[in-house]
Amino acid sequence: MKILSDRVLNMATSATLAMAAKTRELRAEGKDIIGLSLGEPDFNTPDYIKDAAVQAIHDNYSSYTPVDGYVELKEAIITKFKRDNNLTYTLPQIVVSTGAKQSLYNVAQVMINPGDEVILPCPYWVSYADIVKLAEGVPVEVQTSIATDFKMTPAQLEAAITPRTKMIWYSSPCNPSGSLYSKEELRALADVLIKHPNIYVVSDEIYEHINFTENGHASMAQFPDMFDRTITINGVSKAFAMTGWRIGYLGASEKIARACNKMQGQVTSGANSIAQRAVITALNESPTRVKYMIDEFKIRRDLVLTLLDDVPGFINNTPEGAFYVFPNISAFFGKTLKGKTISNATDFSLFLLEEALVATVTGEAFGAPDCIRLSYAASQGQIVEAIKRIKDAVT
Repeated sequence: MKILSDRVLNMATSATLAMAAKTRELRAEGKDIIGLSLGEPDFNTPDYIKDAAVQAIHDNYSSYTPVDGYVELKEAIITKFKRDNNLTYTLPQIVVSTGAKQSLYNVAQVMINPGDEVILPCPYWVSYADIVKLAEGVPVEVQTSIATDFKMTPAQLEAAITPRTKMIWYSSPCNPSGSLYSKEELRALADVLIKHPNIYVVSDEIYEHINFTENGHASMAQFPDMFDRTITINGVSKAFAMTGWRIGYLGASEKIARACNKMQGQVTSGANSIAQRAVITALNESPTRVKYMIDEFKIRRDLVLTLLDDVPGFINNTPEGAFYVFPNISAFFGKTLKGKTISNATDFSLFLLEEALVATVTGEAFGAPDCIRLSYAASQGQIVEAIKRIKDAVT
């Protein structure tokens, strides 16, 4: 009899976390690794949010929290959804979780049955496919390309739908591509979905505020004919530089939200009490208070694109959000660089780590085997040095 379950044996290790672990190992050996692999802002959590957490400690918020979150936090989330997204939710439609990743996991567990198909526009966030598989669902990858800014077209969506299609999961702005669906593009996808009323949508909006366009963020749930069929996922990790605080949340129909609450009650119960109190302050304040981070990310995006344009073999587009670039590096496949044969994106990513001492993530982990992901959640100085090392390694 096996010690470990087939479930965990068949599960892939998170490529981003694996690269981060490898980076730590090499740094422990004395290697000067520049990390462009993790999706983590290099800013500190703003002081006004930290002050709220300290006050919560003094106010003795140290007991178990409600499974679906403090009422005051859910009210702040409702206010945020209305203010920022023009979405109207009620208290029973909100569930607070230990990070947006748990919100995604809860949705998969309460909605997907064995054999249900979930459409994943590629590239997709690294954990989507395995979260779907853990629920015994079937990920259906829809390949996009750099030519369309890595966005799925309505025709591609229609072609991917089968009688077993249960859901579509996507992120906008997208991790890893930084692509952003406009309101018009989402409406075009919605026009396909309204012909298939049994298909639900998970809209992952964790990078919502890291948006470099003038048109702002668009949500699938903003369309009345898609509101009840859309589960909107968000959190505070990225825009508020609160990755370690582990607070995410969802807005959904009451039936789905109550099911997620039931699932969470058996797995983790309520999220951290102090973090929840801090997030009340984060969401009640205007998003303009973190605009300085978004402004800096845009400067870094422009910097990394300018530098990469001078690296032979890298094909780049211009991402409109998040803090990643996702160049196509297939020109290196089949070539030998410094004695190492590059067969795929994983080989290339490992080559950059070992030869250039720059940590990136293979696009294979995101369902896009011709690309690699570089995070520019690093200082401008680190970005300049990293791209110089990459250029030196491949030329």
